[in-house]
Amino acid sequence: MDTPPPPAGTSPHQAVLDDVGPRLKRLRAQRGLTLAVLAETTGISKSTLSRLESGQRRPSLELLLPLASAYGVPLDDLVGAPEVGDPRVRLTPRPMPNGGTFVPLTRSPGPLQAYKMLIPHRGTEPDLRSHEGYEWLYVLDGRLRLVLGAHDLVLGPGEVAEWDTKVPHWFSSADSRPVEVLSLFGRQGERMHVRAKPKG
Repeated sequence: MDTPPPPAGTSPHQAVLDDVGPRLKRLRAQRGLTLAVLAETTGISKSTLSRLESGQRRPSLELLLPLASAYGVPLDDLVGAPEVGDPRVRLTPRPMPNGGTFVPLTRSPGPLQAYKMLIPHRGTEPDLRSHEGYEWLYVLDGRLRLVLGAHDLVLGPGEVAEWDTKVPHWFSSADSRPVEVLSLFGRQGERMHVRAKPKG
């Protein structure tokens, strides 16, 4: 959709600033986020966010930078850019605390987050951990050793495991070669809903 020209007597800069609020509101609606969730993510109060979206608060770098970070879009997408942010996901590998690499695949804050992980061989003695949440793992390549409570399993490509992360667990490559997996993680314990399962 083409952007309408600014009203007569309105400077181009003022027209850009006036469009920031509606653009932020559209972007939040597209991501399915509430003001409360966005406030918690950015540290900006709900009232300030509401006033910013309604045009009652002037946009500033102090407000727009954390919003751009929360939405995972360049600052240009919030100011004077197309309505919809850049659809390209900028994949940035990050080190895992206990060895290996993960790449966040989701750009927006929310109850579920997706990751691609490359997990090395972490030895033979499991270091079981537990925490809030629910995890779903799909093995892309290699062999994954998963210790979950009393279970000690090895999963191959195409196999899936899901569990409540309050159950003590640990995973590693099952051999000397790193294993590549996709992970969906719900921080508040959201269970993944699989509508179709592959044929055996």
